[in-house]
Amino acid sequence: MRRLALPLVFPLLLLLTAPTSACRAGAPEGSGPDTTGTAQRPVQASRGMVVAGHAEASRVGLAVLQEGGNAVDAAVAVGFALAVVLPNAGNVGGGGFLLARFPDGTATSLDFREAAPGAATADMFLGEDGEPVDGRSRLGHLAVGVPGTVAGLLEAHARWGRLPLAQLIEPAIRLAEGGYPLTRRDAHLLNYYREEFLAYPSTARYFTTSDAHPYAAGEAFTQRDLGAVLRRIRDDGRDGFYRGRTADLIVAEMRRGGGLITHADLEAYRAIERPVLVGRYRGNRVLTMGPPGTGGIALLQMLRAVEPYDLNELGINTPEATHLGGEAMRRAFADRARWLGDPGFVDVPTAGLTDSLYVRRRMATFRPDRTTPSATIEPGTPPPTPEGSETTHYSIVDEDGAVVAVTYTINDYFGAKVVVDGAGFFLNDEMDDFTAAPGRPNLWGLIQGENNAVRPGARPASSMTPTIIEDRQGRPVLVLGSPGGSRIITTVFQVVTDVLDCGIDVQTAVSLPRFHHQWMPDVLEVEPAFPDETRAALEALGWTVNEVSTFGAADAILIEYGANGRRRLYGGADPRRENDTALGY
Repeated sequence: MRRLALPLVFPLLLLLTAPTSACRAGAPEGSGPDTTGTAQRPVQASRGMVVAGHAEASRVGLAVLQEGGNAVDAAVAVGFALAVVLPNAGNVGGGGFLLARFPDGTATSLDFREAAPGAATADMFLGEDGEPVDGRSRLGHLAVGVPGTVAGLLEAHARWGRLPLAQLIEPAIRLAEGGYPLTRRDAHLLNYYREEFLAYPSTARYFTTSDAHPYAAGEAFTQRDLGAVLRRIRDDGRDGFYRGRTADLIVAEMRRGGGLITHADLEAYRAIERPVLVGRYRGNRVLTMGPPGTGGIALLQMLRAVEPYDLNELGINTPEATHLGGEAMRRAFADRARWLGDPGFVDVPTAGLTDSLYVRRRMATFRPDRTTPSATIEPGTPPPTPEGSETTHYSIVDEDGAVVAVTYTINDYFGAKVVVDGAGFFLNDEMDDFTAAPGRPNLWGLIQGENNAVRPGARPASSMTPTIIEDRQGRPVLVLGSPGGSRIITTVFQVVTDVLDCGIDVQTAVSLPRFHHQWMPDVLEVEPAFPDETRAALEALGWTVNEVSTFGAADAILIEYGANGRRRLYGGADPRRENDTALGY
């Protein structure tokens, strides 16, 4: 394994058109947090594939594809199934983004992010002293935004689905009412959060055991009230959730705990189709999510920042590559803090922020031999170019060539920890993603500005980054995304560069140790398996390096094309979360 002595030397402006060999690595391939201690191989298929955050949901999606459904059908079925089997993140009480590319090459995105209730105010999380009240935006009923997942999944089906809606929701109903066996991770999370669940009577009733025994792997878990909610959606569509019995239960729960969501808020909620954010990286076309998503803009900024350098030569998790990547992340997150918000309420200079000359100017202060302290990095001023944690992600490719990436969330593990009594599902704590007070960190330590202030009906800025990559021939070659709060963006960035620049297989790319920097706090986070030699070299450059537990769970599909045009699909399920599963046929 070759090492460069400090100071580090960067080969400037060596544009890489296509990787010819795998990168030299700062850690052996497959050395990510795989609990088996051995490198996994990507799952292979030729017709269709689903990679999702739980095996039960992946099986549901694969069955839909095999029954003649398209990628959107499978995405809808997986979304509802995860609402049952992944209560810590999968949801009907949260929201998210869907990114789709169709066989004819067109692409679109659907924003079903949660919205602030009509009674929300900019100072609702501040105390009498004007300071944020600890926990108010994260726990309990006041932290809940108007859920968007059901509206988003139903809108996607209505626009682009093929199979009947009832056929897509029925598997989730069976899982809810018939039960499913808890995995080891399922049981651990339920037991770990028991004390927090006990603070809310409805949560305790549904998600703790009556005799206080701990949940165990293999134990059957049923959710009959959630099954009834799903039946109402199946039978009445949108009105089965945003009106009628389910809406009554949500509003009653809000009143019981001092929350703000009303019947009017629920009835007014709509999913919004938005233009796809498009950029380029080494000749490849990058399709990702625009505002109120912040991940797409930051991802394109990071890719533009590193594009002048030969990452194949620099390697993976080497001091040189990590130093460069960390400095790119630092600048992107500084801009995120200043400029990002809901485009329906504030002007977001998307084109200017992702302009190549702007990013080049931002990187002009980059030094290969030392760090740039975050205190000296201010948000940039993009040119006025005209405009044209807890989460889960799943990626789907169908037989016809359609590709769908969905990231949806309830924010923290089990959201606000509040379950709707009589309905049995967790509500989000997405109000924490707004700016409680400018310059103050949120749950993920993110500093945010006035553009992301609480406004009635606004949708908070989000780090979710569903992404699709097309090759030079315009064919989809990579679909991916991840959970992980602010670390979503940097996870996607590292997987994209590892695959495109280094040519490593997709399972290895999602398994390798990762690093993260978000401007403030001025700390470079690394996972436990990150190379010791790289850590030492980074500290010599001036980085403050902190080890954190594993983060993100990138679920990705790589598509390769043979000389005869036949596809080969490779699924990479992140081993950081043992439930994540790739299945294909």
